[in-house]
This record gives sequence, structure tokens and C-alpha cells, in this order.
Amino acid sequence: MKSTILFLCISGLLTLGSCEKQQEPNAASDKQLKVNELMEAPSMDAAALAAPAAPTPPEAPQPGLPTDGTLPTAAPASTRKIIYHADVRVKVADLIRANSRMDSLTKAYGAYISDASEEREEGKWEHQMKIRVAPGRFQSLLHSLNGLGALESKTLSTDDVTSVHADVSARLLTKRAVEHRYVALLTKAKKIEDILAIEEKIGEVREEIESTESRLKTLNDQVTYSTITLTYYQVLALNTPDAPILSFSSRFAQAFFNGWELLTGLVLALVTAWPLLVLGTAAVVLIRAWRHRRRASLQEEA
Repeated sequence: MKSTILFLCISGLLTLGSCEKQQEPNAASDKQLKVNELMEAPSMDAAALAAPAAPTPPEAPQPGLPTDGTLPTAAPASTRKIIYHADVRVKVADLIRANSRMDSLTKAYGAYISDASEEREEGKWEHQMKIRVAPGRFQSLLHSLNGLGALESKTLSTDDVTSVHADVSARLLTKRAVEHRYVALLTKAKKIEDILAIEEKIGEVREEIESTESRLKTLNDQVTYSTITLTYYQVLALNTPDAPILSFSSRFAQAFFNGWELLTGLVLALVTAWPLLVLGTAAVVLIRAWRHRRRASLQEEA
């Protein structure tokens, strides 16, 4: 009996070991099959890239931020983009002479006038202009404007657009790279719907590129040339007209008119004062009557 039980245990152990050996090759073969399937999977061709679902390029890094994980550092002072602006108001004694002086100053400092206007009203003659000058000559020209006349006001302002300029430049580079990728996809597209979809994307990107280029051009212009808004004016004397010389007939007519005005004024004054006239007349009558009675009584007593 014991020998029979021992035989059954040995048989069970041998059977279990053989099953485990069979499972290990099967698992290894399954893993190899999956690897082979991945290796044999067909790569995405150009037609697949231009599928009807409009192909999109990979997400670009945020403009102005480094891609290596380091923190951005401040730009050196020599490379900073700063916009300078000033508003100046001056009272001059001779506006014509001030105009000649401004022509000389703009030529001497290599500046130019981008906008100008003139206004002449009662008591004042005023000129206003916008002067564009290189930042290196901004302060010198601003100081020279004090010689035009009496300085009434001066306002200075600066705007550091270094980060804005860097951001716009980076966006422009990114959009141009996106445009090149779409153009490359367009050359590989085969289907009409794919070509139309890619061309639509190219049009959108190019519109964004034009807008970004315009913004960058404006920033460069503002940085390259500082702006001075100058207003200078001259106070004009008011001319008092001479009194006209009247002829005898005109003077006679004026005198007659003045007499008539006086007469009508007296009549109106009398009409206005009629209550006083009535009271005065009554008072005179009463006083005379009282005096008459008093005289009569005195004579009777005598």
C-alpha cells in the first residue's frame, strides 16, 4: 500500500514539471510573435499623413521660453528694446523763426517729421508735429528744443518691449516652420480633399504670418526711432478797429435820433411815476387849503 502511494506522488510531480516546461516555450513564443508583429507593421506613408482629417504638425514650444528646462535670464542692457516718447509744449515769440529753427534742428540730428499740423485762431497761432529721431540723439534734441522759447510743459515716457519683441519674433519663426511643414505635406498629398484641406491650412498660417510680421515691423520702427510730439505757439495781438469818421448828415441824423430817444424816455418815466404825481398834487392842494383857512382865521381874530 505504501509503495502504491509513493508511486502516485512521484508520477504527479513528473507530470507537473512537464506542464511547466511546456508553458514556458509557449509564453516565449507569444512574446516573439508580438515583437514580430510590431516590427512588421507598415510605416505611415505620405498618403496617410495627408488623410482627410487635416494633418496637424506637432505642438511647438511656447515662444520666448527655453526648451532645455533652464530659467530665462534678463537680456543685456545693450540688447534691450526700449521705446522713448516725449511731449513738449513751448511758447514762442516768432512762429516763423521757430519753424526755421526746427528745420535746422531736424537736419542737424538726422531726424524727420512724420506728422505736422497748423491751427490759427483768434489770439493764437499754433504748430504741432511728431519728430522721429534715433534713440542715441533723443535726449540731445529734446534739450535743444528748450531754445525755441518758453518751455511750458515736458513729459517723458519709456516702454521696455524686449520681452514682447522676443515673443513676437519667436512666434514668427514658429509659424514659418509650420508653413514649411504644410508645404511639404502638400507635395506628398494625392487626394483632392487632402490637397484642399492642406491649402486651407496654409492660407490660415500665412495670414497669421503677415499679421505677426506687421506687428514686428511696428515694434522695430518704434524702437529704431524715438518720438517727440512738439507743440509750439505764438500769441497774436488783437487789432482794435479805429472809430469810423461820420459826416455832418450822419451826425445830424444821430443827434435827432438821440433827442427822440430822450423824449420817449421822459414820457415813459412820467407814465411810470403817475402815482407820485397824483400824491404830490393832492399834497399841494391840501397844503394850500390849510394855509388859506389859517389866514382867514387870523384875520377874524384881528
